[in-house]
Amino acid sequence: MMAATVVLLLVLLLAIRTPVGFAMGISGVVGLYWFGGERVVMGILSTMPRDSAAVYEFLTIPMFLLMAEFVLRSGVADDLFRAASAWFGRLRGGLGIATAVAGAGFGAICGSSTASAATLSSTSLKAMLTYGYEPRMAAGAVAISGTLSMLIPPSIAMVVYGLLADVGVAKLLIAGVIPGLMVTLTIALTIYLLAWQDPQRAPLADKHSLSEKVALLKNVGPMLVLLFAVTGVIYTGLATPTEASAMGALCSAVIYFLRARRSLGETYDLIARAVRSSCMIAMILLGAHIFSTFFALTQTTNAMVQWVTALDLAPWVFIAVLVLIYIILGCFLDQMAIMVLTVPVVVPLVETMGFDLIWFGVIMIVTAELGMVTPPLGLNAFVVSKYSNVSLADVFLGTLPHVLAHIVLIVLLAAFPIITLWLPNQM
Repeated sequence: MMAATVVLLLVLLLAIRTPVGFAMGISGVVGLYWFGGERVVMGILSTMPRDSAAVYEFLTIPMFLLMAEFVLRSGVADDLFRAASAWFGRLRGGLGIATAVAGAGFGAICGSSTASAATLSSTSLKAMLTYGYEPRMAAGAVAISGTLSMLIPPSIAMVVYGLLADVGVAKLLIAGVIPGLMVTLTIALTIYLLAWQDPQRAPLADKHSLSEKVALLKNVGPMLVLLFAVTGVIYTGLATPTEASAMGALCSAVIYFLRARRSLGETYDLIARAVRSSCMIAMILLGAHIFSTFFALTQTTNAMVQWVTALDLAPWVFIAVLVLIYIILGCFLDQMAIMVLTVPVVVPLVETMGFDLIWFGVIMIVTAELGMVTPPLGLNAFVVSKYSNVSLADVFLGTLPHVLAHIVLIVLLAAFPIITLWLPNQM
């Protein structure tokens, strides 16, 4: 009764648009007061904010956010798309495939999905529409390619999941590499098949000589530097994720200042945005910890584990139900909110079923990608529509083939965990 009432309070707070961190914190405090009175509340509130902020791995988040801000302002994304379009432009659907490649490259140096979608909208979407691409197809390719930043390291979503589920952030980030490449290939194949089905959807781009293509590869240099500065040093064990994130922020800052003259005001604005985003995520994590502490003290989590165990579900049925729930939730809630709301409850259940939490984290993130492009609240679709003249309905329709292809890929990743776990197991 107590847990159900507190969950209802949480739902009501979210319904009146209370920020998710504050909603979980308030409902958790109410539950703790109900359970143990003022002493329990003050005991937890006097230590938990400090303990949540003092986690060493949390420093990864502001560093990755700062890295993303430097990369966004440096113009690296434009160079990536130009190089990719030169190499793939003469293929059927080539500019769309170049968008997927650029999205993967940009995802490897920027952990923000919406930032990636906005950047690709101003570069690749404009180019595709100029060459006569079907607006619906072009917008769908951009929206789905932006989601790659959620999976390919450095991924803010991966770090948040690692902190909530208490799993190694290093292996979690590396686990996203092969699935990220598979998602990129899935997007590219979907675009190719759509263009093959109706060539009018995707006219061929200009032809480039081999020498021009090779010359454009130098534009990929900054991305490779940042890729090694983060993912490379984590995989080789030269640095922890926190140290690697600081190295990535430093390298991106150097690239940012070398590429153009920068004003003090612009640099201050860039750093301030990263700080604000970091504070927002810190509050979300604090609220999640308070709420999960209430669940732990009231034995709600243990009761749910026992209930699920008593159902005697086959493990694959349990995972299939979870994936379906996440797809449905993605249609109505922000992905960070879904993760914070569900991970503290779901992870013990997944662990009880004998599944690897790193593998499950990747499944959750890939599923969350769908929520970024599905109606009615697909954030990437809103971003793409805002930055173009394509209607929101057309953006959602353009992403539909990609959503179906993603579901097939999720089934593949769920059926064969070795795909996800092979690379981190080699560390």
